[in-house]
Amino acid sequence: MNFLYISHPACHLHDLGDDHPESPARLDAINDRLIASGVDFTIMRDDAPQVTIEQLYRVHDKAYVDKIFAQTPEHGTVQLDPDTAMMPRSLDAALYAAGANVMAVDAVMQGKASQAFCAVRPPGHHAEKDKAMGFCIFNNVAVAAAHAMAEYGLQRVAIIDFDVHHGNGTEDIFFDDERVLFCSSFQYPFYPYEVGLGNEHILNLPLPAGTDSEAFQTAVSEQWLDKLDAFAPQLILFSAGFDAHFEDEMAHFRLVETDYDWITRKVKAIADKHCDGKMVSTLEGGYALSALARSVTVHIKAMMG
Repeated sequence: MNFLYISHPACHLHDLGDDHPESPARLDAINDRLIASGVDFTIMRDDAPQVTIEQLYRVHDKAYVDKIFAQTPEHGTVQLDPDTAMMPRSLDAALYAAGANVMAVDAVMQGKASQAFCAVRPPGHHAEKDKAMGFCIFNNVAVAAAHAMAEYGLQRVAIIDFDVHHGNGTEDIFFDDERVLFCSSFQYPFYPYEVGLGNEHILNLPLPAGTDSEAFQTAVSEQWLDKLDAFAPQLILFSAGFDAHFEDEMAHFRLVETDYDWITRKVKAIADKHCDGKMVSTLEGGYALSALARSVTVHIKAMMG
């Protein structure tokens, strides 16, 4: 089957200025690298739909969603938290970003694609049930997981978050939902500074600044892979942040492209065993443009096998 790459032009329109690291240039860099590497000629592409209000209400408090719609400015910017702002086109971008994840789940679950990658922004994994945080407005991967469970009756959905920042929003949303196994690796202490409590199905993996390939791979192997295999997921979702790359100045890990290839292949082997390879990945962090583009490309190649 084919690999599906989903994006939307509106995701370029969320623009908070040339100095903001979460910029439209991130998507351009990824697209250029896919073309240059030849991967672009082996994948299907589609434009995302907007997420529906009902799909957002599955993971976010109604009052929060309604407040986001009400706060969308006609001019200038509105600050949602110290790190997260909206300009006039931000809401459109966020709706298409979450909608891409719904489309990706539908495509994979209905057999229209083997795997899918959502090249979208703003990212989502810091957005909690009732709070915007860390450049994130709606929690895209949470929308995907909730959609998979609501529409396809799935009882075991795994989320693998290898962004350098803790996926606090995803933990907040699914903390009491044992149908979701959430695995989050991250630099600690670092934004958002507090490590979640974790539990039997929330597997937090805090690692120190300077973590390199060997330390990262050893920790993931020892703390995640057996538990992920035992969980026997019916669908695997990636919160794919690439800001742990050593070229990314937003953090202090020492990962390289081969680490993203490695973790993707390890997870793919479990997906092939338990759910016919069904995987959906959505873009989170990654701000060094060349490193981001190279890393996304190897991640997609590894998903494809």
